[in-house]
Amino acid sequence: MAKLSAMWNALWRYRYLLYNLVSRDFKLKYRRSVLGVVWSVLNPLLMCLVYWAVFSSLMDMRGSGIDNFPVFLMCGQLLFNFFNESTSTSMGSIISAAPLLKKVYIPKYIFPLEKCCFAMVNCVFSFVALLLVMVFTGSPFHLTVFQALYPLVTLFFFSLGVSLFLAACTVFFRDIQHIWSVFITALLYFSAIFYDPAQMTFSIGGFNMQQVIALNPIYWYITGFRRTVMWGVSLDLRMVEVCGLCAVVSMAVGLVVFRRTQDRFVLHI
Repeated sequence: MAKLSAMWNALWRYRYLLYNLVSRDFKLKYRRSVLGVVWSVLNPLLMCLVYWAVFSSLMDMRGSGIDNFPVFLMCGQLLFNFFNESTSTSMGSIISAAPLLKKVYIPKYIFPLEKCCFAMVNCVFSFVALLLVMVFTGSPFHLTVFQALYPLVTLFFFSLGVSLFLAACTVFFRDIQHIWSVFITALLYFSAIFYDPAQMTFSIGGFNMQQVIALNPIYWYITGFRRTVMWGVSLDLRMVEVCGLCAVVSMAVGLVVFRRTQDRFVLHI
């Protein structure tokens, strides 16, 4: 508890730095862009259109059990993109901050945290795209939409834990950046973004496909978000437990690995 309290005090002390880092990344991303922040809405819309064309029309993989496929697709796409962006950008956050870390003392976990916060800001802007798709397709709005905050918030902490772990490991093993890019591509197809896992009745290597998908934490966050936003179904106890437990375990592992290795970062960056 004492260590967590010290980390919180340090975070509160450097809250303005965290804000400025997020603001800097936001400005850099849209610098010299004509549309600017509008791309946060257009990009998921255009990607949704591409995925819808490929998986619903050309490859005929929509499946008869999925109602309102564009909204179904958009919900999965937005949450997975947040996880992908937050973890992928966090990996090199310590290395890119080397000039600053070698000059002044700054809590090192600020940098992976900043990348996750920036990814969340982009995700929130992208929800405008989801809203537009729901209005265009005539999707009903349910009161359970407020419960969508739970899978979203727990996904943030799950992503932060993974980001802390990856950021620490990348300082010592730069190959992790290349390995992670391959892993995240494979994870995309095991997160039930383009299909209903109930339709995956086949087996791979003796393992039932539905059971394999259920081992993926991202699947639970996406499913919980879809239940509350699309289907108007409240989160059940199992969904709450799995999303919360994955976030707690991820944060615990990420913090332990990061704290035990951070004193050696400067020697390797």
